[in-house]
Amino acid sequence: MSLTLVATMFINLRLPIMGNGGLIHLGNVPLFIAALVYGKKTGAIAGAFGMGLFDLISGWAVWSPFTFIIVGTMGFLAGLISEKVPGNRILVNTVAIAVALIIKVVGYYFAEVILYGNWVQPFGSIPGNIMQVVIAGIIVVPLVGRLKKRDLDRIKS
Repeated sequence: MSLTLVATMFINLRLPIMGNGGLIHLGNVPLFIAALVYGKKTGAIAGAFGMGLFDLISGWAVWSPFTFIIVGTMGFLAGLISEKVPGNRILVNTVAIAVALIIKVVGYYFAEVILYGNWVQPFGSIPGNIMQVVIAGIIVVPLVGRLKKRDLDRIKS
């Protein structure tokens, strides 16, 4: 949770895109690591509380309830898929992140519709949301295999 908050707060870039889609951050990296390495509960907590708290303390408080639900769901489902789906771990984790991407895009689209009362403006946020998750996936998928292997090696010794 703390790493998600810190990465969201301090490793970000504001893009001049219409709507609210201009904040690109690396908070999804620790979120996905938590979900894919430690499971659905940890992923849900890291996402919901880490990014929800960021919204509360950084001037985006109106977004906090949406973020809590959307990003908590992202972490939960990514962790659940990683825990339960058998097969090639790289492929499974990529699918888990793709599901999280869909949740983020759809969830924040409707959150913006609710907040702005406009069905068109939220489309401006989609590129930023996609970029955040894709960049996080590129970083996390290769890293998670190494982290899980390291945990297994520690358990064996």
